[in-house]
Amino acid sequence: MDPVTLAVVRGSLEQIADEMDLHLIHAAISPIISETNDCANGIFHPTTGETIAQGRYGLPVFLAYMQFTVQKVIAMALEDGGFKPGDMWILNDPYIGGSHLQDVQLIAPVFVDGALFAVMATTGHWMDIGGNVPGGWAPKATEIHQEGIIIPPVRLYDEGRINKALVSMFKANVRLPTEIAGDLAARSNVFSVGTRGIEALVKRYGRAQLGECLNAMIAYSERQMRSYISELPDGSYSFEDHFDNDGIVDQPIPIRLTVTVSGEEMHFDFSGTGPTSRGPMNMSRNTTLSSCYVAIKHIFPDVPVNGGTFRPIRFTLPERTLLSAEYPAPVGGYLDPVGRVIDVVFGALSKVVPQRAPAAFFGTTGVVTVSGTHPRSKNYFVGVFPYPGGYGASQASDGLINGTPPQSMANFMSLEMSEHRFPLRFDHYRIREDSGGAGWHRGGCGTEYGFTAWADCIVSVLGDRVDYAPFGIVGGGPAEANHVEFITGGKTWIPELRSKQEKEPFHAGDAIRAASPGGGGFGNALERDLSAVERDLNRGYISRQTAEQRYGVVIASEQAFAAGPTHYQLDAAASAARREQMQAGSA
Repeated sequence: MDPVTLAVVRGSLEQIADEMDLHLIHAAISPIISETNDCANGIFHPTTGETIAQGRYGLPVFLAYMQFTVQKVIAMALEDGGFKPGDMWILNDPYIGGSHLQDVQLIAPVFVDGALFAVMATTGHWMDIGGNVPGGWAPKATEIHQEGIIIPPVRLYDEGRINKALVSMFKANVRLPTEIAGDLAARSNVFSVGTRGIEALVKRYGRAQLGECLNAMIAYSERQMRSYISELPDGSYSFEDHFDNDGIVDQPIPIRLTVTVSGEEMHFDFSGTGPTSRGPMNMSRNTTLSSCYVAIKHIFPDVPVNGGTFRPIRFTLPERTLLSAEYPAPVGGYLDPVGRVIDVVFGALSKVVPQRAPAAFFGTTGVVTVSGTHPRSKNYFVGVFPYPGGYGASQASDGLINGTPPQSMANFMSLEMSEHRFPLRFDHYRIREDSGGAGWHRGGCGTEYGFTAWADCIVSVLGDRVDYAPFGIVGGGPAEANHVEFITGGKTWIPELRSKQEKEPFHAGDAIRAASPGGGGFGNALERDLSAVERDLNRGYISRQTAEQRYGVVIASEQAFAAGPTHYQLDAAASAARREQMQAGSA
């Protein structure tokens, strides 16, 4: 295959997937998609179901597990006579696809000249899916049916004819029927964008040559990944981390991983991981595999992502663990297990490729859900606020500050839009000082925000990383842990399970304060460049106390201003002497 043609075709397919992303984000009614970008789109192989191209604006974990969903639907369609033009399937079953019930997937075939050429898929978050808790984030759920309605793989469109009864059933079982119906229409139209782009590409290159390109792209990514793995020293590398609790039982749950490198293959073994939890901190096998794929993509970012990228990786994932949940285990808090799996992959690989692996990121979505009837519009509302936080530092750089969760890339909804839609007043949204782990490269800072309700509403929160803070690597320090507190009836209190609280009634004047973790540090903090420490001080990323105690610096002068932060200047010679003394004392 001509490499130039292959590169152009790859870029064209990725552009088509990007256009699908942007079309959905612009057309969606729900802010969880239009503001938060909680969606994804991809193009898949018509026979194997493997990923061919993915949009860059959607959530990475969706794009990984959609391959498993597409493969399942292809098999089901074949049993029923195969795909037909105008067909469209819908499902949200997390044990077949992945994630949780709010993430609803659509799958549609692409026909060119009467023959199946590719399959497209789109995933989007529904703001409500029924269930016990508005928004679906139910910290006390003990089975999947408490979290919402389950949609098995069924045809939403049959040869272009919509199943109106099915849509009516959806609308009757969710709290936001108008928004859900509008999002469903927007997502159905995404396939028109994708089909139009693929048809133009086939017209340019011809069906045969383009089909060869699809196979060549997958084979190229596999060869490149095998080449990278073969450069790693053979051996087994283990790492362990924990959840604070499962939302029901206040006991830590271990996540254990051993990565074995052998030649040009890797084996991920999760033996020893905790059992399926009673609460919602579970996820299906497919989502666990997808989480590992997201982590691997961070380690080898220049390998084009498609089905071939992950062929050299094998898995051992014992049954009946919280990473291989089966019906009827709840999975509503799946994003935290996704984050913890990514972290243990980073932790294990930091022992073999420390120059590539980052420290732990902030590791919890910390989702706050607000719901009720708006006192002015009289309409029911559901607001969903996922954390931003700090990324782990690496050999290459400090960690990202105020980043979206790397497994999801879901944005925090704009404060102006939130105050317009919901009866809330945001009191602050700011960088959390001292939250990043200390190191030669500093972990990224988390954030802290707070809002006060000015009318009655219901607030739930589902997070983790309070008892087990994000870790540093290669001598780097841990980040600050998660922190959540409520202010109701004039009293300030912390939930019994620290970061999990279900359906807390709020009245006017009640408030919540949430502070996300930072990322872990990389390397010895006493070797950090002094100019970088001075910059961090003056930008408010670290306090004077942290600068002196963790980074071993000596302040030469400080100048306070009536407006704005204090300006610090370091004494380089005195700082070097103090660091040498601290190094000697710790030896």
